[in-house]
Amino acid sequence: MASDKVQAIDDAAFTATISSEIPCLVDFWAPWCGPCKAIGPVIEDLAEEYKGKVTILKMNVDDNPVTPGKYGIRAIPTLILFKSGEVVDQITGAVGKKQLVDLISKAL
Repeated sequence: MASDKVQAIDDAAFTATISSEIPCLVDFWAPWCGPCKAIGPVIEDLAEEYKGKVTILKMNVDDNPVTPGKYGIRAIPTLILFKSGEVVDQITGAVGKKQLVDLISKAL
């Protein structure tokens, strides 16, 4: 679920948004996904910590099937880090904050 810290993104806005020079971390999730809910607070914390340095977005895979299909997402949560529209790296599963910080650091 999107919040005031983490904005939702849809298929229509995806390409333009990730093409930014500012790195984008996209959390592909669904409301019924337990691990997605578990990682949610960590995503919120990262959005606060990296405000202005990294854009953190959430895409509901049920509502937006095109983009997850394009990137071959078969399990959620999957988090993909983009910089200038290119995939820097990705991680799948409800991982810890340190793993996500390490992921983000690859684009900074």
